[in-house]
Amino acid sequence: MTDKKAQLQLHKRIATGLFLLMAGIYLGMVYALKHNPASWMGYVKAFSEAAMVGALADWFAVTALFKHPMGIKIPHTNLIENKKNDIGDNLGSFVTDNFLTPATIRPYIDKLQLAHFLSTWLNQPKNQLLLERELIFLLQSIVKDLDEKRIIDFLTQKAQQGIDQINTQQLLAQGIHYAVEQNEHNRLITLVLPKIQVYIDNHREEIYNQIVEKKPLLGLVGGKTVTNQLIKGLHAFLEDIQTNEQHKVREEVTLQLTQLIQEIATSPTWKAKLHDLLHQFVTAEVIHQYLTDFWQTSKKTLLDQLQEENSTLRIYIKNSIQSLGQQLEQDTDLQERLNQWTQVTLYRLALRNTQEVSTLIRNTVDQWDGRELSDKLELEVGKDLQFIRINGTLVGLLIYCLTQFL
Repeated sequence: MTDKKAQLQLHKRIATGLFLLMAGIYLGMVYALKHNPASWMGYVKAFSEAAMVGALADWFAVTALFKHPMGIKIPHTNLIENKKNDIGDNLGSFVTDNFLTPATIRPYIDKLQLAHFLSTWLNQPKNQLLLERELIFLLQSIVKDLDEKRIIDFLTQKAQQGIDQINTQQLLAQGIHYAVEQNEHNRLITLVLPKIQVYIDNHREEIYNQIVEKKPLLGLVGGKTVTNQLIKGLHAFLEDIQTNEQHKVREEVTLQLTQLIQEIATSPTWKAKLHDLLHQFVTAEVIHQYLTDFWQTSKKTLLDQLQEENSTLRIYIKNSIQSLGQQLEQDTDLQERLNQWTQVTLYRLALRNTQEVSTLIRNTVDQWDGRELSDKLELEVGKDLQFIRINGTLVGLLIYCLTQFL
């Protein structure tokens, strides 16, 4: 910035110096013609006068772009500051109409080969290591920065909503119905009956005591014999149930289960019981504690996996990056689809947002301070514009010379 200001001031001094030189020559010739005239003095006077006119005219033109000449608010001067908004509008339209058209955008987008660039970049070991580290850092940051309380509260709320939506009536009824259809109740009966028989044999004395207690007279007339006969009859009855798949006891159990299924599915009492039972065990506190433990354990495990160099997760990430690079390099169909998707997407985005670019330029220029904009532009192009003043001086001389020659 300092160098640009110095160069601008230098060229201003050169242009002004030439003008002052011509003015000095002109005044000298005017004085000389009055006191000691000579024929050649008229040529020099006209020569310098033409140079002054050219220099003054171009000084006015250049100065009028950036400020009011000599501070006088002459109409159509200080153009950049006064026309700042118009400049923004015209600049936005110029860029849109000349640079953001299908004809200008399409050739550049068609040259984009994103797949080749990515495959070349990904197949370099240093880039794979860089990408791996960045992914690890990103994942660690995400996991550490997550709001645990908010997440657990959210999951608890969703879990409660999900539990409330569970139709425990239908679930239990369908479960029992499925078990009956699969004949699981008969398998259970077959499994339990031998256990009952063994239990009866092992508790003969207790059975006898219970019978005598209820019927004391049986103890006087051979109660043990009666008990043995009773137990024998029970064994025969149970063996009959066990061996006969069509036994009426089995049919009665099936009928009772069928009625129970219907009652569970339709009874409001069962609905209330199951609802209360579910919420006695699965409370909000239980869910919250479970999810808290689960989250903290999962978080610690994930962070440990990300931290450990040879962990399963780190190896998976590393292998995935290498595999992606190789696939991009070898799969021509994938390359073509990726390139086509990139080109079409960028082309659509560019055309869709051309007006936004114009608006952005216009709004940006509108927000600039007019005086500051003028000073910045003068700093950038003012040095070159000073050559107009210099050229104006020289052109004035040249015009006079050509006129005299002709």
